Amino acid sequence: MATTPAPPGVPPKPTWDPRSASPLPWLRPTIRIRLTLLYGGMFLIAGILLLSIIYLLAAQAVRTGNQPLYKIVDFEDLQVASTDCPGVTNGNLSLSQFNAAISDCIDHQRQVALDRLLSRSLLALLGLAVIAFAFGYAMAGRVLSPLGRITRTARAVAGSDLSRRIELDGPDDELKELADTFDDMLERLQRAFTAQQRFVGNASHELRTPLAINRTLLEVHLSDPHAPVELQQLGKTLLATNERSEQLVEGLLLLARSDNQIVERKPVDLAEVAGQAIDQVHAEADTKGVAIRGTREPAVVQGNGVLLERIALNLVQNAVRYNVAEQGWVEVTTSVENGQAVLVVTNTGPVVPAYEIDNLFEPFRRLRTERTGSDKGVGLGLSIARSVARAHGGHIYAQPREGGGLVMRVTLPV
Repeated sequence: MATTPAPPGVPPKPTWDPRSASPLPWLRPTIRIRLTLLYGGMFLIAGILLLSIIYLLAAQAVRTGNQPLYKIVDFEDLQVASTDCPGVTNGNLSLSQFNAAISDCIDHQRQVALDRLLSRSLLALLGLAVIAFAFGYAMAGRVLSPLGRITRTARAVAGSDLSRRIELDGPDDELKELADTFDDMLERLQRAFTAQQRFVGNASHELRTPLAINRTLLEVHLSDPHAPVELQQLGKTLLATNERSEQLVEGLLLLARSDNQIVERKPVDLAEVAGQAIDQVHAEADTKGVAIRGTREPAVVQGNGVLLERIALNLVQNAVRYNVAEQGWVEVTTSVENGQAVLVVTNTGPVVPAYEIDNLFEPFRRLRTERTGSDKGVGLGLSIARSVARAHGGHIYAQPREGGGLVMRVTLPV
């Protein structure tokens, strides 16, 4: 069926894309942040325990709350003045009252000393905690720096650069073992993709050649004006079958090639690509009575123009072929939304159940059919479109249109 733009009902993307920077990186629970919090938290717990032990030992040493080591047993004409203990300056105190005032004053001074010890210790602990968190953050970054190198290499490989290797130096620890294992995996992947590319090239030659020979022989026999009518009819049937096989081979080869990331990229305007696709499908649309409309604004992306044109061509062809019999239309628009180039193809057509949408992107799958068996194509159009979009770092979404048809939405990074 025709391809369609992604609607509000499309499944949401992952909440965090490792290729894009978070707007609040300090709030993302990275391993570095977790190690910093773990180190700083352990330091705080140890500091609080140590401070509690020191406070208890200091309180026991000064014997807070106990009676003083001495007391006045007799005094006559004794004058005492104290700014810290104003209770002892009263000359009218009895001996017992004077000793009690002295005891209260000593207890108060001991408690003041302990309070000062506690407050200053807490301030010192707070300062050391800040230093500990900063030190832990720096050390965690240093310890985890090999993981950053592994991540950068993995991103480069995701861009189809399979020749990249980590080649991590340093001690033979767990991180180096991980890096070496990753390098071995990349080596095997590179060999596998190289073998696949050779297979695609060989298959392209081996499959195209006999089909081209068959087509030439059939065309030669059909050009004979004296050939019987039955033979001409059989030749036309075989020629159509041969053409279908050629389309299938071309589609499979293109699907295999488009599964890889695009290495060489050039500026491509989606509006121009969509216009060229419409020009190629215009004759077929006129034959079927399908009107093509839509506004195409400039939307320049970095990619392969031939493959991007194949996306637009496949979507527009599907939109024309899978349409209503009368008063059908196809709307093709291009624009730039939220920093992404968007191609939207909407068409009238049969009602498409929502649960059938995912099946449309599978090779050789059509609406309510499993295999090819139609003259509308070989069943690879949407599979190729999705593969090419992914190779360009984009996405393609489909949504049933109210009243029948589809809305296909292709988003590509600008």
